[in-house]
Amino acid sequence: MAHLFVSDLHLDASSPAAVEAFLRLLAGEARAAAALYVLGDLFETWIGDDDPDPVRSRVCDAMQGLAAGGVAVFAMHGNRDFLLGPGFEARSGCRLLPDPVVTDLHGTRVLLTHGDLLCTGDTSYQELRTTVRGPDFQRRVAALSLAQRELLAAAARAGSRAHTSTVRAEIMDVEPGAVAALAGATGVDCILHGHTHRPGVHSISVQGRPVQRIVLDSWYDSGSALHWDAGGFRTVNVPF
Repeated sequence: MAHLFVSDLHLDASSPAAVEAFLRLLAGEARAAAALYVLGDLFETWIGDDDPDPVRSRVCDAMQGLAAGGVAVFAMHGNRDFLLGPGFEARSGCRLLPDPVVTDLHGTRVLLTHGDLLCTGDTSYQELRTTVRGPDFQRRVAALSLAQRELLAAAARAGSRAHTSTVRAEIMDVEPGAVAALAGATGVDCILHGHTHRPGVHSISVQGRPVQRIVLDSWYDSGSALHWDAGGFRTVNVPF
């Protein structure tokens, strides 16, 4: 059976076409899969597991329905929804994965990651990533009211846009040395990630052996999923 992979959906009320496309995927092709993996940034924001937003609740309910139907559903933290926690797992039927994690896909050893940890050239972002994923920071955020967390999320989105507009694009892409080091340390045949919004399949040599790096697309203009079965992988378009 197939495994499906998506990343960088950035779902919220401002992207109704993306939300509906993802719900169609959950109700359609995903039902025939062995597992669905969301490799980060399922949501544009997630202000805590008590997030009452009706659109995000609708997405969680649909994922819960997929899991109840026997499909394994996994999710990974992204840079936008790093506050996903046990409450999200209960609401969505997902199992949160560590980042990175290694799995076997039909005989291929694959490392799954959101991808931002490979962007080591963007040092200011890496410092922020370390801070916001720390337990002390997350406890402080959880202690805020919902309204305060909404304001914090809005400020974070504005800061992200400002950072993106002032940093060279190549700095925000993965660092080849980081990719090679991770592949070498884990002995994987393939690295599968999102985050950069630069979809493609890249071939590199690590310690004298071939390694593929597959980059998933974002869901800004249309959706897509990577379908991986015993015959290999292919991209599935999920039109808006």
